[in-house]
Amino acid sequence: MVTRGFTNLLQIFPSSDMSKTAEFYEHIGFRAVSYLESFEPHICLYRDQIEIVLTRSNKEYIVPNREIHGYGYDAYFITDNQEEMEKDFKKLVVKIIRPLSTTDYNNKEFVFEDIDRRWIAVGKKQ
Repeated sequence: MVTRGFTNLLQIFPSSDMSKTAEFYEHIGFRAVSYLESFEPHICLYRDQIEIVLTRSNKEYIVPNREIHGYGYDAYFITDNQEEMEKDFKKLVVKIIRPLSTTDYNNKEFVFEDIDRRWIAVGKKQ
């Protein structure tokens, strides 16, 4: 049995236009590092303890989980500062899908939509 635990998660987002997607995430405070000349071109996005890797999709547009599966988010970011972050995102004119509330599974969260129509929840268990 393995006794060591996981420490972090890296999220991979395919993108039809990696530069455009990276610009959106830079707008909300991520730092972008491009590896476009790599064998598998990608852009890494960093903010706090979150890392997102954008990979090139051969699809014209990204289909979010809720459309493929009927419901669900495309990522879930955890923070202790949901109120402040939601206010900051509103000031940055980020589309808020669900305002900050407590869910039926007892998470305090809000949901925003990124440039590729992904729904990202931002929250934490109460």
